[in-house]
Amino acid sequence: MRHPVLIAALTLTTLGFGTALADDDCEAPLADWQPRSAVQQLAQSKGWTVQRIKVDDGCYEIKGRDANGQRIEVKIHPATLAVVEMETEDDDDEEGEGGSSSGAPDPQGAAPATKNPLINGSGQPSGVVQ
Repeated sequence: MRHPVLIAALTLTTLGFGTALADDDCEAPLADWQPRSAVQQLAQSKGWTVQRIKVDDGCYEIKGRDANGQRIEVKIHPATLAVVEMETEDDDDEEGEGGSSSGAPDPQGAAPATKNPLINGSGQPSGVVQ
């Protein structure tokens, strides 16, 4: 008799933990999404050159270059067009090295990005569970 209650509690706990790990995902009803043209205009207003706009984890994802010519990968919330995550990387860097990853662009004079792929620049650990 106790097993169904235990299984239900364990399932709810696991679902809540999975949601906490996926904090860079976007959740918005499709009816609330801004059009791709609005994402393109946002990028242009920031001086970004867009190579590709796609949908990933429920967010718009822009791949391109910033105003300084650095490669960027930016996640944009589809309803609010807020920057959810931004990664930059030099052309000399290999993927995953030397870039910064945070919810917003790094301010001037910020500490250099750590080489640890589990730390995302905000001091909070991040990772993907597969």
